[in-house]
Amino acid sequence: SRCLDARLDEAFAAMNLFTTAQARALDALIIERTPIPGYQLMCQAGRACFEALIARWPHARSVAVLCGRGNNGGDGYVLARLLLGAQRKVRVHELGGGASGGAALEAKQEYLDAGGETSAPEPAAASADVVVDALFGTGLSRPPDEEALQWIDAMNATAAPTFAIDVPSGLDADTGAVRLRAVRANATITFIVRKRGLYTAAGRDCCGEIVFDDLGADPALAAEIEPAAQLAGLHDLPHWLSPRASGAHKGDFGHVLVVGGGPGMAGAARLAGEAALRAGAGRVSVAAAQDNVAAVVAGCPALMVHGIDGNVLDVLLKRAGVIAIGPGLGRDGRARTWLAKVLQSPRPKVLDADALNLLAEDSARSDRWVLTPHPGEAAKLLGTDVSAVEDDRFAAAEEIASRFGGVCLLKGAGTVVHSADNVLVCAGGNPGMATAGMGDVLTGVVAALLAQGLSLRRAAELGACVHAEAGDRAAAAMPRGLIASDLMPYVRECVN
Repeated sequence: SRCLDARLDEAFAAMNLFTTAQARALDALIIERTPIPGYQLMCQAGRACFEALIARWPHARSVAVLCGRGNNGGDGYVLARLLLGAQRKVRVHELGGGASGGAALEAKQEYLDAGGETSAPEPAAASADVVVDALFGTGLSRPPDEEALQWIDAMNATAAPTFAIDVPSGLDADTGAVRLRAVRANATITFIVRKRGLYTAAGRDCCGEIVFDDLGADPALAAEIEPAAQLAGLHDLPHWLSPRASGAHKGDFGHVLVVGGGPGMAGAARLAGEAALRAGAGRVSVAAAQDNVAAVVAGCPALMVHGIDGNVLDVLLKRAGVIAIGPGLGRDGRARTWLAKVLQSPRPKVLDADALNLLAEDSARSDRWVLTPHPGEAAKLLGTDVSAVEDDRFAAAEEIASRFGGVCLLKGAGTVVHSADNVLVCAGGNPGMATAGMGDVLTGVVAALLAQGLSLRRAAELGACVHAEAGDRAAAAMPRGLIASDLMPYVRECVN
C-alpha cells in the first residue's frame, strides 16, 4: 500500500487522482462500511508519518511538530507521541490552542499523557533537526490567517528539512495553487487517495518528494468514486505504440506537415520537424518562408522543406496526413493566410505557439485537433491572465477544450491533458525545460504519434509523457543549460 510516486512503473489504474471532496467522500465510505473508528484511522496515519519520517531522517534527534486544530493536527499529535516512544526529543507547537475536539483532541491527550509538551513555535522549531507541518490538511478552504502565515514563513525560513502531512499548508489540494503563501516541504506524505493539486502548478515545488499511503483502505471503495484525473509517466503507457514489422516502409508511419518558420524563425520549424521524425513519423515536410528553406535543410537534411510560394501550401496540405502549425509562424498577414488554409483542411492537426495566438483573436472550433498552449497562450485563448490559468490549471484546460473542441494539452509544471473522456497529469518534466524551442519539440512529437495512428487523446497523452521523459533523461542532474535540441536522441529512445 505504500510507495513513492517517483516509481512510474505502477499499474496505470493505481495512479488515479482525486479532488478533496472525493477524498472526503471516500473517508466517509471507509468509516461507514468498515468498523474503523475515526481515531484508529488517525493512528494509522500517524504511524505512516512516523515510518516515513524515520526512513528519510533516521539520525534526527529533535523534531518540532506544528499542529493545527483539526484532524491534520491530530495526525501530528500521533506522530509526536510515537517519536517520543522512539527516544526523540519532541516539541509540539499549537496553532490557535491546538486540537478543538473529536479524534484530534483524543490524540493530543494521549501525547500529553505520554509526557509530551507544547509551547510557542519559534525556539524549538529553530533548533529542530526536522520540522513537521501538521497545520492544515485538505480542509483548508480559505487563505491562511496572519498567525498561520507567520508559521508558514518560519518553516520556510528554517534550515531544517520540512515534512508535510497530507498537504503542505497553504497549498490548494484541488488545484495546486498557493493561497497567499505555502510551506515548501522536502517531503509530503498523503493518505487514502492522491490529491490532484499535489502534482501540478505550485504543488510540485511545495510537496517535494511525495509519499503515498492508502492506510489499508479497501481498493473496492475507491473504485466506487470516479477519479478526477490520472497521473502518468512514460512507463505507464508503453503499449500504445506497437512493435514495427520487418517489412514496414515509410508510408506505414504517416506524413506530417509542419507549417511555420516565418521570417527569422527557421529554428522553430526545424525543431518541430526533426522531433516528428525522431518520434517515428515516416515522412516529414516543412512549409516555411522561402528565406528559411536552406537553414532548415542544413539543420536536418532528412526533412523535406518547401518555401511557401504560390499554391505550394495547397498541394502540401493535400499530401499530408497530419498537420502541425505554429512553430515560428509569426502573426503577420502571411501567417494568417497560412493558418486559414490549414484550418480548412480536414486532416488532424496540432496547433501551437502563434497559431494559438491567432486562434485567440479569431476563434474557431474543431474536434480534429490538439491545442498545446503554455499558460500565457492559454490566458489569451480564455481572455484572462496567466495567474488565473495557474490558479486552476484543470479548469483552464477544460474550458479551452470546451470552447475550441478537441484536446487541450496545457503545458507547465504538471502538464494537464484534457480530452472528452479523460484528464491526465504528466508526472515527468523538469525546470530545465523552461527554454525556447521545447514547445516546438512537443508539437512535432504529438504530430508524429497522430501520424502513426494514435487518437487525439492518446497522441496528446503519450506525447506529453515522451517529451517530459526525454527532457528528464537529457537533463539528468544538470537542468540548467538544457536546450531543445538536446532532447532529440532521447525522444527516439522513449518511443522505442
